[in-house]
Amino acid sequence: MKPPSFLSVFAALAGALLCAGCGAGDDEPVRVNAIGSAREFAAPLTHIDTRAGQIMLAATARGLVSVDADGTVVPALAQRWIVVDEGKSYIFRLRRARWADGARVDAREVKRLLQARLRAGVRQDPYGPLASVKQIIAMTDDVLELRLTTARPNFLAALAVPEMAIARGTGGTGPYRKRKDEAGGADLWRLLPLDALGHVDEEAEQRAVRLLRAERAARAIVRFREGDADLMLGGTVAELPYVSIAGVRDGFVRFDPVQGLFGLAVARDSVMLKDASVRRAMAMAIDRTALVSKFAVARWKIAEQIVPQQLNLPHLPTPPDWAVLSMERRRVLARDVVSRWRLQHGNAPFVLSISLPKGPGLEILFHALRDQYAQTGVVLIRKEKGADLALIDEVAPYDSVSWYLGRLSCARGVHCDERAEELLRESLKATGMAERLEMLGQAEPLIVEHEGFIPLAMPVRWSLVRGRLDGFAPSPRAVHPLDRLMK
Repeated sequence: MKPPSFLSVFAALAGALLCAGCGAGDDEPVRVNAIGSAREFAAPLTHIDTRAGQIMLAATARGLVSVDADGTVVPALAQRWIVVDEGKSYIFRLRRARWADGARVDAREVKRLLQARLRAGVRQDPYGPLASVKQIIAMTDDVLELRLTTARPNFLAALAVPEMAIARGTGGTGPYRKRKDEAGGADLWRLLPLDALGHVDEEAEQRAVRLLRAERAARAIVRFREGDADLMLGGTVAELPYVSIAGVRDGFVRFDPVQGLFGLAVARDSVMLKDASVRRAMAMAIDRTALVSKFAVARWKIAEQIVPQQLNLPHLPTPPDWAVLSMERRRVLARDVVSRWRLQHGNAPFVLSISLPKGPGLEILFHALRDQYAQTGVVLIRKEKGADLALIDEVAPYDSVSWYLGRLSCARGVHCDERAEELLRESLKATGMAERLEMLGQAEPLIVEHEGFIPLAMPVRWSLVRGRLDGFAPSPRAVHPLDRLMK
């Protein structure tokens, strides 16, 4: 976990930041660093698919609803709502709010902006609750109705994700307004709290203000270690080795109890993996326990099946048929498949490519996978584009099998089973919950058997938290509202 090539980075950064945090007191703003870039903070709507973009968007723009750190749906731009027509109509009353330019929020404009957010949301979650929205109606200046084709129990949770925040190009409705902090440099933002009328609260105490900075992981971690940040957000497996390299105490590291998908998706046009028996061999050849042992994550749960628990499936999650075999037997079977492939192709090497984002944690993952695959005769290489395998590392935004199956569907470009896809499409037309879940229950084993996705473990999300900071809590959605923090 301590490759020599990483050490020089921290030596240089530590020297530059050595005294950066001197003199910080509890009556000063809460200082928050996020892993990301300054451009993601400057234009969060443009970079809504990044961790830093989502953090800034959640701080400066509200969706109709949002979630607490514990995952509970709470009011946001909508101060209250009612559910009628047996769960097929949600009527929201908007709070008195203002856009970043001072204009009053109106339900008609919220409708227009929400329609765009819904289109983007359905592209990411094609068979989830948002796909059931058939009409948005601005009933008055401050009342909005969303009509659904069928009742969806996780609808509010799907609306509450950071990506569903509603904002103009100039900004959203709070809970903060962002301003450049000229004294802190071009990459520092000052977040100012809003009063009940949606204006910046000029009388707010300094401790209610937030100072935000987005920067690359190595610098953010050293800045935290040197005392120049109270909180660092956005950690994944990719950046995790930096924590031990930097010598950050274990007591500062907080892991979120998230579930979701962390594994390898097979490219739809992969030539090497077009045969189902070869995909099965690549999935069974991985020793997941040995894989996660390469990382300093206590109780990191491995995954051999797509859905981590039953959730709303009508049956227990389907394990792959090879899960009952010993690791030794699985490797023997995988080696036989690779040997047959090579014989059929003139003894050519079996070369498999993988696409992974940057980061020392994913370097470790690549080398561990490469070494394991080598034991079955597979040569694993890294490739930026057009790879046979690509990493999926995503937290489930709500607890439903529809998210897991939709994320691994043909609609998302993963190597897929057409029979399962037809069931997913038909599930959107189901008029009752029992009928819908029955279709999802039929699709789930087909997707497992197809082996278009190789589960490895649960996602990892972590933060660095100063002991004097109150209001931070581990989150099942990896969401940490900044307005709950105190020091």
